[in-house]
Amino acid sequence: MKTAVIYWSGTGNTEQMAIAIAEATGGELFKVSDFSDSIAEYDRIALGCSAMGDEVLEESEFEPFFSAIENELNGKTVALFGSYGWGDGQWMRDWEERVKNAGANLINGEGLIVNETPSDEDLENCKELGKELIQ
Repeated sequence: MKTAVIYWSGTGNTEQMAIAIAEATGGELFKVSDFSDSIAEYDRIALGCSAMGDEVLEESEFEPFFSAIENELNGKTVALFGSYGWGDGQWMRDWEERVKNAGANLINGEGLIVNETPSDEDLENCKELGKELIQ
């Protein structure tokens, strides 16, 4: 079983989450700009992106990446995570719906969101998400 943790982070908050998830999974960690493999090579995928603008995925790197792989998620086990600084998490709810519509098995049925900088408890929750991803 091969696991990838792929993320975009503007302030480092989502990156902290990605590192904790990758440590728990023992999987490969990639910034979205550095991911050059095929999603088809991975059985389990954690995707992380912070909320941007009007509660959307980051538009110059992450959204184009996700749009390109969206149709390849059918049958995959996927975890979503990210941080935000405003709003109520609408970006994550929209993203969850896209993943479910793609036919993926979304861990816990929802993504893990953290407001601003992850606390120690938040990072423990990230590790738990990682453990659930590889079960």
